[in-house]
Formats: sequence, C-alpha cells, structure tokens
Amino acid sequence: MDEKDSRSAKNFMDDDISRSAKNFIDDGISRSAENFMNEIICGDAREVLAGVPPEAFDLIVTSPPYADSRKRTYGGVHPDRFVEWFLPIAEELFRVLKPSGSFVLNIKERVVGGERHTYVIELILALREQGWRWTEEYCWHKKNSYPGRWPNRFRDSWERCLHFTKEKHFKMNQEAVMVPMGDWARSRLRNLSETDKRRDESGVRSGFGKKIVNWVGREFAFPANVLHMATECYTRNHSATFPVALPEWFIKLFSDEGDAVLDPFAGSGTSAVAAQNLGRRFLGIELRPEYCEVARKRSEEAAAEKKLPPGPAPGEAERQPSHPMSPAPRRTPVVSGPAPTRVSDAPGQIPLALFEE
Repeated sequence: MDEKDSRSAKNFMDDDISRSAKNFIDDGISRSAENFMNEIICGDAREVLAGVPPEAFDLIVTSPPYADSRKRTYGGVHPDRFVEWFLPIAEELFRVLKPSGSFVLNIKERVVGGERHTYVIELILALREQGWRWTEEYCWHKKNSYPGRWPNRFRDSWERCLHFTKEKHFKMNQEAVMVPMGDWARSRLRNLSETDKRRDESGVRSGFGKKIVNWVGREFAFPANVLHMATECYTRNHSATFPVALPEWFIKLFSDEGDAVLDPFAGSGTSAVAAQNLGRRFLGIELRPEYCEVARKRSEEAAAEKKLPPGPAPGEAERQPSHPMSPAPRRTPVVSGPAPTRVSDAPGQIPLALFEE
C-alpha cells in the first residue's frame, strides 16, 4: 500500500478541497468568464471567487450556513460574528455580479437565549454600507414545516429571501413568474358595475386604487412576494436542502436563458440543477467534498437530461484546452405574452396582486 492509499478518507477529502480550489484559481487567472461555467468547485467561496473575473454573473442565488445552525456540517459561525464572517464574501460577490444583476440571499435568524438574534438585520445594514441596494424581501412560506411545540413561540414556517442589487435598474422578467388568474375571475368579471369600469380610489386615502375592467381577458396575474413552497423531503444527504422550485423561481425572474448563475454555497447543488433546468449556465462553490460529489452527480444528471455540456472535472482544466461555453439553446418561454419587463420600476404597472387570495 503506497502513501496515498494509507491516508484516511478524511485527510484525502480535506486535501481535495485545497487541490480543487487551487486548480480553479490558478487556471482562472488566464480564463475568461465564459470558460469556467457549468462547474462545481470544491473549496472556500472567498478563495475561489478571487479567481473569477469581474462582472461575470447575471444572478447570485444562495443560502449560506445559518449562524451556528449547522455545527455538525460546517462547524458553525457564532451569530455575533456572522456579519464579520460574511462581509468579505459579499465583497467578492459584489465584484463578480454584473451591474444589471441580482443577489438573492435565503437566510433566517436563529433563536439565541430565548430571543431572535439580530444578525440578519445587522447584515442587511452592513451590506447597504458595502454598496448593495436592499431592493426587496421575499418570504418563503414552507408549507410542510416541521411540527413541534415551544414554550414561547410557534413553529418556523417561513424564511427570508433578501433581494439585493447593485443598481436601481436591473434585469427583471416579471412575466416569467406570472400565475393563473383563478376561477374567481369567471364570476367576478361576468357582470361589471359602473364603479368597476373606472378607477376606484381607496376609501382610506392610501393612494391605491383599482379598475376592475382592466382584468377582462387576462389569463395571468403578477404574483405576490410570498412564495408558498414545500421544503425538500429528500435531503440528498445534506443537512439543509431547499426545493428546486425556490431557486427556479428567482432564476426565471432575474435572468434570461444563457445567463450565468452563481451559488457560492452550493450544498447539494440545487441551484445548479435549477439553472440547468432553465437553460442557464452556472458555477457552484461548496466547501464540503462529500456535498461536492452529490452536487456534481446531480449536475451531470441534469446535463444529461437537458443535453447540456458538463464543465471539466476539477484538475482537468490544465490537461485539456479551454473551450468557451456557448449560450444554451433557446427554449419555449415559460409564459407567453408581451416582451419581458427588464427594469425594476416599470412605469404604469398595474398592481395585479391586489386581487389574489
């Protein structure tokens, strides 16, 4: 048995982290943004991102290890030090995101000493100081959250999805996530009153109003900012797997086919699979080798299903010539209709979600 064979599995996996990240960083010096897509890189996010060219990605969607919530998995970061730990990574994320891009951060405060810790609120403020715009907050309602009983609170059934941008105007395809109008429209729009045919201002002088006649003939409506999705029941050997539908929703909303999506905390590769399902390119970065293998396997399966070319395996970049990844072939749009709205504050937008249940 040689020296390599005599090493423990843990030592080999720990060494694989540095080898994989080092190969990527060293090779990334001469590689353009187009040449490293569709890969899962095993390494520290901050170190790997240092080898990524600036403004390489259209969208970042990720869920970092929550403070101390995954000690057995990632070692944990104390809530008091979470902001300090995350800010250097966020600085790299800001650098590699395009000006028209978006950064979606799935995160949740944990309970410390019987009360919610404020590290998420502190992080939001710190990111704004760093130059990020806190554009919106989406709420992920977990329809099948784990039941339980606590003396001073009820079970957690929602998580934050914080939306940050670099600029006021950014890419946003609102039509791509529209929802069916629902059965209520058939009866409500059958007989319109005179009030329904004009703009009816709010009785409390809030500035809001509605014109029901505008709904006639519509089949889809804009959604609310609350996403009702079940958690992932099959954990894929990962301690915090979220459903593919969650990153898919944001990928549809904030990117186009052929765009580049980054997940710096890739876990089991859910965001990568979502990106491939929708014809986007991706880069996933994951610290734990065992999760890297799960993510790579899922990526290969998604690539085979969608017939997308997989990226080179770690360490292969120096053995084979670089090849630019061409944008994925165009696919049928998710929702038919007018050209997508590509800025955040489109003039004249009707607040269609007013009438959703």
